[in-house]
Amino acid sequence: MKKLIVALIAGTAAMGAAQAQTTQTQPHAYVGVGVATADHENSSVGGLTNVGSDGYKASGKIFGGYEFDQNWGVEAGYTDFRNSNVNYSVNGTNGSGTTKGSSYYVAGKYNMPVNDQFSVYGKLGLEHSERKLQSADLNLKDTDTGAYGAVGLQYNLNQQVALTAEYERYGKTKTVGAKADVWTVGARYSF
Repeated sequence: MKKLIVALIAGTAAMGAAQAQTTQTQPHAYVGVGVATADHENSSVGGLTNVGSDGYKASGKIFGGYEFDQNWGVEAGYTDFRNSNVNYSVNGTNGSGTTKGSSYYVAGKYNMPVNDQFSVYGKLGLEHSERKLQSADLNLKDTDTGAYGAVGLQYNLNQQVALTAEYERYGKTKTVGAKADVWTVGARYSF
């Protein structure tokens, strides 16, 4: 009976060690691309009242990072928010123009594996955003440097390729152009 108990304990310890070896990763870099969507609708900015805009639009994102182990890493990224048409009213005079913007960030990343395929993660860091509204009569610019945060899911297709889905927050509420709340889906490749 003692031999059976010792064999069970040794087997359990060996399986735990084997599982720990498969879930731990070597330090590695990765790059990725994504499709980010943000609402371009703005209600009012000072004397400017927004009558209508393009609403949600898909934009492009590129990112890259370095994972020190299975949990900790750093990431940097850039999102180019597409141009959006906007109609507005200033003191009873109607006008139309175009908004455009971009954001970039640097963040620490914490990854928590659920199993070999799925993991959840969070990112916290700094961002810089710029939004512009240009028309024949009006030029507004909104810049912001502040906190960046994100939560997301990752699905590993294999050891190099993964799919991601995340909610990102780029600083404060924006007065013109794409809002600060962004939903992103992407793919990444690990080296």
